[in-house]
Amino acid sequence: MRKIYVTDYEYDSLAPEEHELARAGLTLIPQQCHTEDDVIRTCADASGLLNQYAPITRRVIEALPHLKVIARYGVGVNTVDLEAATEHGVCVLNVPDYCADEVSNHAFALLMACHRKLAPLHTQVNGGGWDYNICKPIHRLAGQTLGLLGFGRIPRLLAEKARAFGLKFAVYDPFVTPAIVASYGGKFLTLDEVLQASDMISVHVPLTKETEHLLSHREFDMMKPSTILINTSRGSLIDEKALYAALTQGKIAAAGLDVTEQEPLAQDSPLRSLPNIIITPHAAWYSEEAECELKTKAARGIADILSGHDLPNIVNRTVREKLSLKPHVSGVPC
Repeated sequence: MRKIYVTDYEYDSLAPEEHELARAGLTLIPQQCHTEDDVIRTCADASGLLNQYAPITRRVIEALPHLKVIARYGVGVNTVDLEAATEHGVCVLNVPDYCADEVSNHAFALLMACHRKLAPLHTQVNGGGWDYNICKPIHRLAGQTLGLLGFGRIPRLLAEKARAFGLKFAVYDPFVTPAIVASYGGKFLTLDEVLQASDMISVHVPLTKETEHLLSHREFDMMKPSTILINTSRGSLIDEKALYAALTQGKIAAAGLDVTEQEPLAQDSPLRSLPNIIITPHAAWYSEEAECELKTKAARGIADILSGHDLPNIVNRTVREKLSLKPHVSGVPC
């Protein structure tokens, strides 16, 4: 019987995965791997991997001779060496659509909390105070410009929600056309133009070698001193040393982060001490429904690939050239 290993997980139950894989005659074996060596040692006979954070490097892929498919719990696949997987004919799957509503809501919640300065007001009241003057100035939200870095599913939803509050928006995304942005009522600009024009900026790009530290000292110098920065994508898109300098030197006004360069955020991180930042523990994706959908779709994807079916969410699409996959068969939603 072919074996599917969960390399690592933070969930209370793996019941949805067990159900999906059992229907396809596959055995689920949970592990808690933290290193390459952990994966190689405990998952040596894997036909498939369900992966959360454990590193699936070239060394790992080359050490698992029966491996056919890797499914990542999430949208990003930065834990997996895509080049090595493609060379070895291993399909890499993500779940691109499971939490778009949740993440767009969380991004907007962070934006609103920073704009209305809820954290310092709450802290003051808890300390016995009662003075709205500490939050001055706050300007009317309607009419301000939200800059969106990336324009996939999540930022498109965020744009629709922001428009209901009277916000305008501008987009930087080299992989979409000006016509697509215009169809949502936004302006299509360069990165520098978005940074200079926006009152708020929300980051929604994948983490790659090219996008690591997309926002650093140069970029913060371009922003308005009143800018609010939101990141619900990947922590390493922002240079945290540069962010700390920008927040303490008045180059930007505030930040809301759901992701950090190191997770959990180090206890001695200077970001923890700042009054003009809100940090949540990589929670934007979460709802009970989103978690169920994520787990079900990730496991179902492995079952479909091992049954020889093509899928629209194969990330390394050129691997299709090495495989004979049948047309996709839709599963039942979670």
